[in-house]
Amino acid sequence: MKIAVPKEIKNHEYRVALTPTGARELVARGHRVTVEAGAGEGAGFPDADYRAAGAELEAEVATLWREAELILKVKEPQPEEVARLSAGQTLFTYLHLAAEEALTRGLMESGATCIAYETITDRQGGLPLLAPMSTVAGRMAIQAGAHSLEKAQGGAGILLPGVPGVAPARVAVIGGGVVGENAARMALGLGAEVTVLDKSIPRLETLDDRYQGRMKTVFSTADALDEVVRESDLIVGAVLVPGAAAPKLITRAMLAEMKPGSVLVDVAIDQGGCFETSKPTTHAEPTYVVDEVVHYCVANMPGAVARTSTQALTNATLPFVIALADKGWKRALADDPHFLPGLNVHQGRVTYAAVAEAFGLESVDPASVVG
Repeated sequence: MKIAVPKEIKNHEYRVALTPTGARELVARGHRVTVEAGAGEGAGFPDADYRAAGAELEAEVATLWREAELILKVKEPQPEEVARLSAGQTLFTYLHLAAEEALTRGLMESGATCIAYETITDRQGGLPLLAPMSTVAGRMAIQAGAHSLEKAQGGAGILLPGVPGVAPARVAVIGGGVVGENAARMALGLGAEVTVLDKSIPRLETLDDRYQGRMKTVFSTADALDEVVRESDLIVGAVLVPGAAAPKLITRAMLAEMKPGSVLVDVAIDQGGCFETSKPTTHAEPTYVVDEVVHYCVANMPGAVARTSTQALTNATLPFVIALADKGWKRALADDPHFLPGLNVHQGRVTYAAVAEAFGLESVDPASVVG
């Protein structure tokens, strides 16, 4: 199969969809891997490494896309990339379509088969291709939040762990999943006072047992949210509804109750964000202030640590890429009921119900497409 790896063009996105090690695995199985020249440099993988792995280099972007059967990316395609897609091609990347109507309709018009990393499942009900980047984003959320609390960044001038004689910052994490646990773990490790809110009692029990009560666990209610809004210095939004838009848990009106210079970090921004005042930002301008509250809403947080993120991503995606390359998309999805939910758009039709529901579109059962 002809596999293409283009360079990411989203603002300050340095990751690449495939490491040289991954390319070597595919080439060894008889596939042709073509990497856009310079695609891996931001993640520390020079062209020479891909060439040594048996991949080809292509300087002409149009040629790369036109000749590809399977296109591997990291972030959702930008408008100029959507325009390069055509029927008969398969795109495998993060899509997060429930927050992107224009992108959804563009992919439908392309006629391509579009498979999303973030909606593939596993036997435990987890999201194995979202998990590595969720881990990175959760850990980065605390780094970003701690930096944003500095006075020069618009924050209140609070050091997260405090110092002897001065209380540490209060950190609230809304959502106890992969992102939330990793954010809480980082905040706890830095010495902050940490509260995790979630609607799952079993999940809260797991966190309480795992961390031996060192972080507070609270069942998420409107009253509980009101309390953390008033008391917290840093709030991390880590709520995920797989494939669907994130719920708005903190409203504009609630900001008036927050401390001046407090910080909101919205890790759910790819899915529309879980704060009413959230809007996507970039690593070039990561924050903005609304009602004296600093908002950090970078939509590709793991892109800042591109080498770590690229390696973690390829580790997770490579078995699925191999299945697509060896079997073709239809058989690969038909053979694996956990791979099948990854299909979001096919030949002009939406095949993921939550995406269709977000925009009032008709949804097609993905099983009917591969059956």
